[in-house]
Amino acid sequence: MSLLRRTCARFSPQVQVLAKRSLTSLKLHGESLDDITSPALIHGIHVFHCPDEVGIVAKLSECIASRSGNILSADIFVPEKENVFYSRSEFVFDPAKWPREQMDDDFSKLSKMFSAMRSVVRVPSLDPKYKIAVLASKQDHCLVDLLHGWQDRRLPVNITAVISSNHDRGPNTHVMRFLERHGIPYHHLDTTKEGKREEDILNLVKDTDFLVLARYMQILSGNFLRSYGRDIINIHHGLLPSFKGGNPSKQAFDAGVKLIGATSHFVTEELDEGPIIEQMVERVSHRDNLRSFVQKSENLEKQCLAKAIKSYCELRVLPYEKNKTVVF
Repeated sequence: MSLLRRTCARFSPQVQVLAKRSLTSLKLHGESLDDITSPALIHGIHVFHCPDEVGIVAKLSECIASRSGNILSADIFVPEKENVFYSRSEFVFDPAKWPREQMDDDFSKLSKMFSAMRSVVRVPSLDPKYKIAVLASKQDHCLVDLLHGWQDRRLPVNITAVISSNHDRGPNTHVMRFLERHGIPYHHLDTTKEGKREEDILNLVKDTDFLVLARYMQILSGNFLRSYGRDIINIHHGLLPSFKGGNPSKQAFDAGVKLIGATSHFVTEELDEGPIIEQMVERVSHRDNLRSFVQKSENLEKQCLAKAIKSYCELRVLPYEKNKTVVF
């Protein structure tokens, strides 16, 4: 008889069940969620935003447990002095016992019960990946990083198009060879102050779930934002507002700054002032030359944008107040 069985034999059957379950829930180094759960179980995510009241967590738990689902983690935020509730839950379930359509119906009933402003459920292994288009200009570092992140499956998206303004890319460039090899459409649209080609862009992105501006240097109009009607994620260097205009990295380098950063945010009509999704910073010093300074800045932008997209796709980002976000 094993040590575990000898020990558990002195306790109740319920304790034995808990002991056995605790072993199956141990996550060993290098194992994924699929390795430690039954092959029949798959992973789901649910986010909830509603007026705060007693019993929300109990009803959410009951909804999942009543279909034999098991909650793996739950994050809850109730702002002080505000009557609002935010939650994000990850759970596993058996699709044979809880069909996808039934899941939508169950969470929809909860949404109506609590007059939710937002209730979204996602099953990554069953639901289609988010369709995005990437808008870029001359600088390639963020675009290239997104393409490699998509190729390596680090980003749970499908890139439906890359749209470039002003700066066309030659046929033998790294980006163009990558796009052609993977069958990703590329569109170059010459823009001017008088002609932003926004109608053309809208036609190209009408079937996307959200847009990514990968150092896109054109300003999208309020009319474009209203016509598109979905989220747009932008990245810019964290040197604003001190160093505006052309070549901000050189301006910051010449000023001898000691801290650089990057900010990823939602696009609104107020330029670079949309709700922040992710920010990253790094120290620089007198030992940095302009080249290492720029390289560090670009690396931050790549990491920050990728993290923001991943958080968005994993339903970690919720609107909060007028111009803030809750990021679980």
